[in-house]
Amino acid sequence: MLYAVICYNSEDTVFSWTKEQDAAVMEALAKVHEPWEKAGKLKPSLRLMPTTTATTLHKSKDLVVDGPYAETKEQLLGLYIIDVDDLQEGLKFCRELTRANPGGSYELRPIMLFNPGAPIAAMPQAERPVIKSQTQA
Repeated sequence: MLYAVICYNSEDTVFSWTKEQDAAVMEALAKVHEPWEKAGKLKPSLRLMPTTTATTLHKSKDLVVDGPYAETKEQLLGLYIIDVDDLQEGLKFCRELTRANPGGSYELRPIMLFNPGAPIAAMPQAERPVIKSQTQA
């Protein structure tokens, strides 16, 4: 069964990590990813740019606005597509992610439609935008 693992965290926190902190989290996540990839269960995954780069179309008003759709304490920062036997196996993957990545939460949601594609290469740290937290502003 296909599930989306939707990753939420405070982008102020995540995008304020030093290059070394970010690399450490990515290394820890890579250790989680490896056995799932070898088993053929980890499908494309995405790390999203911050909400400050988002554009939202409000269908009811045909209104396009910059920024995220909703004001939330945590933002959608990325997602995984996994192909697991059942909900319990999906939860196992999410628990491994939470041990590797500090803070945030993971939503596990069944997928109704999947159009497979090639994974997208992660953006190099040097090209990532700098996000200042509200306390730094």
